Amino acid sequence: MAKWRDVKQNRVQQEKNVESKVKSQKSDLASLPARFKAFLTDSFLITTPITYIVMYLILGGGTAFAEHRSLGWGLILGVTALIIVFFWYVKFQTPGMKAYSLKIVDSNNERIKFSQAILRYGATLFAMISFFLLFLPYFNKDKKTFQDIISNTKIINQL
Repeated sequence: MAKWRDVKQNRVQQEKNVESKVKSQKSDLASLPARFKAFLTDSFLITTPITYIVMYLILGGGTAFAEHRSLGWGLILGVTALIIVFFWYVKFQTPGMKAYSLKIVDSNNERIKFSQAILRYGATLFAMISFFLLFLPYFNKDKKTFQDIISNTKIINQL
């Protein structure tokens, strides 16, 4: 309970404002289901068409893709990386993130750097390959993923 002098000098009100700012920063973080839905949407809107273009138009079919698998996946991941990093750096969101009103920012709620976007994409690929890193947000109090921690970024709800 606050003393009368603290209330009169508005010290108690300032403490409440600090607590409300901390709570609002945590509530700005996007939920894991919304992030997952945005990821699935991006997979269907960006990665799937690129896969078909590389597989059938560039390599000439499934058998050629099977013979040159590393070239095919290199093209798919390279073009996808260019597109997603472009969206993250220029627009702050991919089409899937826009559909769910999400935005990627730096840990200080500022614009991400180009190097952070590239590092985040690489960390995302690494997290998808190493299966156990996908469950990191469930053991983290801030619900940050591996790529959030490595690239010092976060996905927030767009206001």
